Amino acid sequence: MRGKIGLVVGLGVGYVLGTRAGRARYEQIKTQAERVWALEPVQKQVGKAKGFMQASAMAVPRIAWNGVVKVVRTTTASGATPGQKLDAAIDEVEDAAEDIRKATS
Repeated sequence: MRGKIGLVVGLGVGYVLGTRAGRARYEQIKTQAERVWALEPVQKQVGKAKGFMQASAMAVPRIAWNGVVKVVRTTTASGATPGQKLDAAIDEVEDAAEDIRKATS
């Protein structure tokens, strides 16, 4: 789906930038794009994207930082062999990655 949307947007931008029809055609395309942007379904999706980004923008750095702290604590713990520390660090990284996936879905 993203690929199709990207293709359409890319074709549109390429057409606008590459057209030889002049300023009048550019203004016509711009007006039509503004109409589409103002449509209720488009604005509804924009609102969802903004809400998602605001929620994720605060959660992801905190979760990532907590994951880094856990990995550092695991690798600096005494009484474990280097292999055990590596295995524990890998487990912590996988847990942190899963936490980030959950926060962004």
